[in-house]
Amino acid sequence: MKVSDAVKARRSIRGYKPDPVPQELLEQIFDQARFAPSNCNTQPWHTVVVSGQARKDLQAAIFEEIMSGKAPTPVFTPGDADLTGVYKDRQYQCAFTYYGIMEIERHEKEKRQQLAMKNWEFFDAPHVAFISMPASMGAVNAVDIGIYLQTLMLLLVENGLASCPQGALALYPDPVFKIANIPDGNAIICGLSFGYEDVGARINDVIMDRDPLADLVQFIS
Repeated sequence: MKVSDAVKARRSIRGYKPDPVPQELLEQIFDQARFAPSNCNTQPWHTVVVSGQARKDLQAAIFEEIMSGKAPTPVFTPGDADLTGVYKDRQYQCAFTYYGIMEIERHEKEKRQQLAMKNWEFFDAPHVAFISMPASMGAVNAVDIGIYLQTLMLLLVENGLASCPQGALALYPDPVFKIANIPDGNAIICGLSFGYEDVGARINDVIMDRDPLADLVQFIS
């Protein structure tokens, strides 16, 4: 598979088969992903992959926090905070597309909440990765996390797997720290649910458009 093919094939998948990915393949993919570049080769990422019973226990623990009314406690500012202008417009369009495919109207708040809760069900994926970096780090280091995350997602595509990067998985970190061996001083920046796509699931019909090249890139000579 060419890199360009993997880039076009990759999209956020939110419906999965229950089949786990073989451990040998998991280790191969994450071993290859560690060769992603980073500023001064700092490699600021730390990844914990949660599967099996631990994954079920984690989902239950996060649900308990949410249902108790506990407020989210992310360390890093969520990506959808304080958006304005064209960025807010794109966010609205993303939501419009998502809810439209799922046939949920604007006034159906309970259905919208149920759909949102799928984030902390990890969209039924058999595996979920939590990516953290030192809480003292900032935006430049987060660029390295993005490079690593894209590398990882493209490797998953190459191996016939699907994934969904989720900022929402940084909102309730306490249960994750209790179950996952995250280094002291680190904070979760995002999560990644992944596994084998449940082809035919309606939720996987969600495909987001991209703005035209002329709106995003300038060529000056």
